Amino acid sequence: MRTPLLFALAATLVFAGCGGGAGSSSSPASLTPGAGGAGTTSSQTQSENAIETANAFGSPVKSISTFNGSVSSAQAVNGRAMPQSASGACNNGVEFFAPDKNGDPNSTEKQDFYDNACTQLARDTVRIYTMNGSSESDNRTVKIYAINNTTPSAVRTDSVTISNATFDQYGFPLAAAGFDRSSMGELDIAGSKTIASGDELVMLPGSNGVNSFCGDSAGYNATGIASLNETFGWEGGVLSGGTRTVNSDGSVTWAATHTGSAFKGAIGSLSLAIAPANTACPIATPEYSLSGGTQGGAFSIPVTATYLHGILTNLTVTNAVLADGNTLNVTTNTGVSPTSSTFITGIVGNSGAQIATFSVDAFGDGTLTVTSSGAQYVINDWHVVK
Repeated sequence: MRTPLLFALAATLVFAGCGGGAGSSSSPASLTPGAGGAGTTSSQTQSENAIETANAFGSPVKSISTFNGSVSSAQAVNGRAMPQSASGACNNGVEFFAPDKNGDPNSTEKQDFYDNACTQLARDTVRIYTMNGSSESDNRTVKIYAINNTTPSAVRTDSVTISNATFDQYGFPLAAAGFDRSSMGELDIAGSKTIASGDELVMLPGSNGVNSFCGDSAGYNATGIASLNETFGWEGGVLSGGTRTVNSDGSVTWAATHTGSAFKGAIGSLSLAIAPANTACPIATPEYSLSGGTQGGAFSIPVTATYLHGILTNLTVTNAVLADGNTLNVTTNTGVSPTSSTFITGIVGNSGAQIATFSVDAFGDGTLTVTSSGAQYVINDWHVVK
């Protein structure tokens, strides 16, 4: 087990309006392509830095998105309960079924669509759960669809354990009571394990719609990047201080600063290391870390994400600190649909030079582009897959 990596979770929100998810519609500050120190590094190094940055950024966003979808929606907003409807009716591009469409006992199914009329499927999430008092085990399968495609482009499977919880009628833990959650799984593309990862969440009991939380995560690309003949991974943990806030409009805002380290190595050299799960904050030893490869530079990435009806509506990263003096800024283009490939945009910079850019939709699917070489890499489910 490696030395635990510390996370500092930001308790303050960086969105304008602090609680509503209005956010910024501006683009990241422009940088001069090829200026400054960026031109002095090789194309391979710039590609490595860009991939490491995209994965470091994607790690907390992926975890938070999963956590957000794993908490009961039966929360109080303006003094009234807002239970989740299990009728399967289309509601702002989301359909929810309990039991799932297959009729399995103790199951739910959530379908997210690219359009509000629920005609273009984007994600199909099925969970089958077994409860035992204050604990639960889930098998979770997410089928990922590209727009205008009826065949899944990828499938995410996870084994989830939830403990010390109070559950709603659909087996989702209530945030107000607090709970502990551990998950490990993989993203398969074309039937091959591509991303392997694990994360855990300790949600402390909350009041008035506000919770503190901590957690950790680690993962790697099992197939690697063939053009670079390397594979990449990330690991890190979070200390107490993260906040989950239910806003007056029913949206939920998560705020945290994600710190950790990037890893790289020969394809096949990385693997997950697992320690006992945590049940309290701060985390002394992360449950998930990496073995193998070479530990690269550290990063510190403040992330604030707001969700409405389970869909990401605003995401902000401001002046994240990366290895080798690189920086990262990410903004949300609120003038376009969350399902647009330009909804979330980011710039990796160094001394005024633009190293790379990326653009993804609210589901974390898009493209990473290295400025100097024009090399492009595919981002799927918030991580670089090829």
